[in-house]
Amino acid sequence: MTTDTVRAAPEGVPMLDVDPFSDELLRDPYGYHARLREAGPVAWIPKYGVYVTGRHQQVRAVFADHESFISSAGVGLANFNKEPPFRPKSLILEADPPNHTRARTILSRILSPRTVTQVRESFAKEADRLLDGVMVSAQRGEVVDGISRIAEVYPLKVFPDAVGLEAQGRENLLLYGDMIFNAFGPRNELLTRSAQKVQPVTAWIMQHCQREMLRSGGFGDQIYQAADAGEISHEEAPMLVRSFLSAGVDTTVNGIGNALWCLATHPEQYATLHADPGLARAAFEESLRYESAVQTFFRTTSRDVELAGVTIPAGSKVLAVLSAANRDERQWPDAGRFDIKRRPTGHMAFGSGIHGCVGQVVARLEGELILGGIARRFKRIELAGEPTRRLNNTLRALGSLPLRLTPA
Repeated sequence: MTTDTVRAAPEGVPMLDVDPFSDELLRDPYGYHARLREAGPVAWIPKYGVYVTGRHQQVRAVFADHESFISSAGVGLANFNKEPPFRPKSLILEADPPNHTRARTILSRILSPRTVTQVRESFAKEADRLLDGVMVSAQRGEVVDGISRIAEVYPLKVFPDAVGLEAQGRENLLLYGDMIFNAFGPRNELLTRSAQKVQPVTAWIMQHCQREMLRSGGFGDQIYQAADAGEISHEEAPMLVRSFLSAGVDTTVNGIGNALWCLATHPEQYATLHADPGLARAAFEESLRYESAVQTFFRTTSRDVELAGVTIPAGSKVLAVLSAANRDERQWPDAGRFDIKRRPTGHMAFGSGIHGCVGQVVARLEGELILGGIARRFKRIELAGEPTRRLNNTLRALGSLPLRLTPA
C-alpha cells in the first residue's frame, strides 16, 4: 500500500495527523494513545487512509464482530483483498469462519487448560533451573540482562520443547517472529531490516514445520495427527505448525520482558509481590494491561458498518489499538498506574472474540512461573542502567534490560 498521498478525513470523523509506526511513537506511544482516546471513539489517520479506535469499548466491539470486521483480508495494513499476501495466509490469524473454526478447534484442543496442567511441572522445573543460574550471578554482584538472560531464554526453551522442536537453531524463531509482526505495519525501514535478517533462516523455519522434524507426541505432531484424522489437510498441517513458531515465542518473550521492566520501575509493587509470590499471576496480568506486548491489530470491514455512530464503508481498514484500550480511564480508574492488586479483567492484550490468542493459557503459565520464581528468590529488582528498545511495528519490545537483583 502506498502511503505518499494524504487522504482527507471522512465527514464528521476527527483526524489524527500522526504516523503510529514512526520510531518516535513506537518508542513512546502513550501521549498519542491519550490523544486518540480523547479525539473520539473512532478517528482517521490520513497518512494511511485508515480508521482507528483506541477506546476499550470500541476496540472490544471490533474484535467481537468478526463478521463485519474480518481477518481474512489481513490483520495488518495490507489489504489481501486488493494485493497478494507476502506469504501464505495464516490458517488461524488471517482466516474467517468456517476455515478459521477448523484450525481454531485443533489448536484449542492442543493448548487446552488440561494441557497446561500436564506441562506445568516441566515448565516449573525449567523456570527453577534458569532462575537458580540467575541467582548465582546476582550473588556475585553481576548485572543481569532481563531480556537475554530471562525473557528470551525461558520461552525459547519451554514452548519449542512442548511443540517438539529440536534444540539447535531456536534463536531463528526470534528473527522470524520479529519479521512477521513488523509485516503487519507499513513497508517501512523496520520491515525492510527485519526481512533482510530473516531471509537466511526462512528455509530453517519451513523445514522445521515438517512432521519428520517434530518430536512424536508434541504439539506439532498433534497437528499432524489431526490431519491424519481428516480435520485439516496434510498440506495445511505445516502452515498450522508455522503459527506456533511465528507467534508462540516472541509475544511471550516481550510479555515477560515488559513485566520485569514494570516491576523494576515500580519498587513498591515489587515489594508487594515479594511479600506474596502468590500474586505472580495477577502481576503478570496487570503488566500485560499496562505495557501490552501486542500493541495493534487491523481488521477490514466486510460491509458498511456503524461503530460508535460512525459509518465505516465496506473494504476499509480499521486499526484497533489494544494498548490504548488497555489504559482507557473509562474502563479502569487510574488506568495509567501500575497496580498488581488491580483486577484488569477484560484487558485486550490477548485480543478477544474468536481470534483471541489461542496460546494465552500457556503464555500466562510462563509469566506466572517466572515472576513467582523471581519474587521468591530476590527481595529487590532494580534497573542497573538504561534499557534499550527493540522497535517493531506491532510489538512493544525491549532489546536489553540491565537489572540488579538482590537475593532474599
